[in-house]
Amino acid sequence: MNAPTRLADEIADPLLIAGRAYRSRLLIGTGKYRDFEETRRAVEASGAEIVTVAIRRTNIGQNANEPSLLEALPPSRFTILPNTAGCYNADDAVRTLRLARELLNGRDLVKLEVLGDPDTLYPNIVETLKAAETLVREGFKVMVYTSDDPIVARRLEELGCVAVMPLASLIGSGMGILNPWNLQLIIDNAKVPVVVDAGVGTASDAAIAMELGCDAVLMNTAVAKARNPVLMARAMKKAVEAGREAFLAGRMPKKLYSASASSPASGLISPKVA
Repeated sequence: MNAPTRLADEIADPLLIAGRAYRSRLLIGTGKYRDFEETRRAVEASGAEIVTVAIRRTNIGQNANEPSLLEALPPSRFTILPNTAGCYNADDAVRTLRLARELLNGRDLVKLEVLGDPDTLYPNIVETLKAAETLVREGFKVMVYTSDDPIVARRLEELGCVAVMPLASLIGSGMGILNPWNLQLIIDNAKVPVVVDAGVGTASDAAIAMELGCDAVLMNTAVAKARNPVLMARAMKKAVEAGREAFLAGRMPKKLYSASASSPASGLISPKVA
């Protein structure tokens, strides 16, 4: 892409991450599809420009004799965001992203996730903080998966992470946003992009996240495990765009009931009194 300033001029409402502008506010994962062809079709239907890749599970060149995801999703067209899915401690996460930087010719935008256990895939915050500190010190631009704890999110931002990515609910659960109040606290206080990561199940979940004021939404299972992944990807694209527009428009205030009609009362024809 061109320089951020030029692209930002071309986009009315760009997503800015680590100084770079993107048109799409939907980030999409590349795991759990039937094959790379289905992955490509779903990603293209989503309109996403940033795609995440689990380095421990997907070949992007580390296995020379196997098909590479980069053949289906070339880095010339997409921002490849390597992630540390499957890592359960800081050392493994840091080692994985160092390998990713080598495989991607020095690209330093990465997604950090350090998991707490294999059942819930809830983030291990202690190890996440430790890994984030090391990666930032080594020059990585870290987008970080975290809990919906506003204090933790603030600390990750203070460490230098370029985006905080709180869960909506557990990874792969499809339960949607279970705690909008915590998400709102994170959004209201963050000075870096807030990207909902994990738990989105359908298009309405993505729209709600954007209506709350999230800067973007990242998803994988909701698309990959839909009956029709390509169609769901298209639906998610529309939902993210609609949610963002609703947030920018500013919704009407909520009321238990309203004493003012939606149509004007003046000028009504009154019945004649006999």
